[in-house]
Amino acid sequence: MDSFLKTGKISKEDAPKTSSKELKPPPPPKPWVEKYRPKTVDDVVEQTEIVSVLKQVLAGADLPHFLFYGPPGTGKTSTILAAARQLFGTAYRDRILELNASDDRGIQVIRDKVKAFAQLTASGVRPDGTPCPPYKIIILDEADSMTNAAQAALRRTMEKETKTTRFCLICNYVSSIIEPLTSRCMKFRFKPLGMYMVQARLEMICKEEGVQYESKAIMKLVEICEGDLRQAITVLQSCARLKGRETITEQDIVDIGNLVPDALVTQLFESCKSGVYKQIEKVIENIIFEAYPSSQILTQLHKMLISDLDISDTAKSLISESIAECSARLQTGASEYIQMLNLCCSIADVFTTHEKSE
Repeated sequence: MDSFLKTGKISKEDAPKTSSKELKPPPPPKPWVEKYRPKTVDDVVEQTEIVSVLKQVLAGADLPHFLFYGPPGTGKTSTILAAARQLFGTAYRDRILELNASDDRGIQVIRDKVKAFAQLTASGVRPDGTPCPPYKIIILDEADSMTNAAQAALRRTMEKETKTTRFCLICNYVSSIIEPLTSRCMKFRFKPLGMYMVQARLEMICKEEGVQYESKAIMKLVEICEGDLRQAITVLQSCARLKGRETITEQDIVDIGNLVPDALVTQLFESCKSGVYKQIEKVIENIIFEAYPSSQILTQLHKMLISDLDISDTAKSLISESIAECSARLQTGASEYIQMLNLCCSIADVFTTHEKSE
């Protein structure tokens, strides 16, 4: 205190002592999708072909350009990131350029970001002195959203910079990638994950996180995710945060997963079979007032249609076509109420004309 009166400053002896542990804030919680993302190629499940190729690359073989395509949540991005971590080690962050092509989809991005990064040279040594492959990897996620001009510009860059750069294109629909790009890449289709594999991974996460659950809840989650492990993990974490220490039930999965109650979908389907417009209108108004997503209603309605053995194949094909048209119109911003009415009237027309005639 005397030193402060003389100099106006607090000396080191008078300063309050704080331990180093108090200065370090706790690490922020990670989303479970990132926390349990595969760290090595061996952690990737049910994609045997690409895993075997990547193991050969890690053993010393050359890395080709890759094109990964398939449904979302099947491990496309996680696979190439896990391989890159094993290839580059401590130099991982400097050797990877990851772009989401759905955001950066124009030709100017290819000319600026991609081309500039591809022209950089890479040494064959890591910062710690160990040997490292002398190339970089550019990951273009959602590549099917790129314009044709951007894809054409990327083709030239892939040709010129192949000595120092490898490309990995990731997409859901390979038909949206131009032929000159697909011919330069080794193509791999990622299959939806099997039900038992998804169930085992979810149960492992519940065990690690101390989450209590009913067996029916996990099975319902596996059913609604349809092989999309990322969606399943996200819904599981949302339920765990909401329930806390309580047990997760099947109803919790239905509520968090934005599922429409099966009884309501059945009621809608039966009203279509009746062919009574007032009844159809009443059910649709109830659905709109409850704010259920129309896309989910169409998905569950289609599943119910396919599993109904009393409906002929011809009627199923006609109704499925109407469902597809309704889904396309809803994605362009059409009115949910009008499109659902139109769909249900079309279904009723199929039942009244086709089914009764048979």
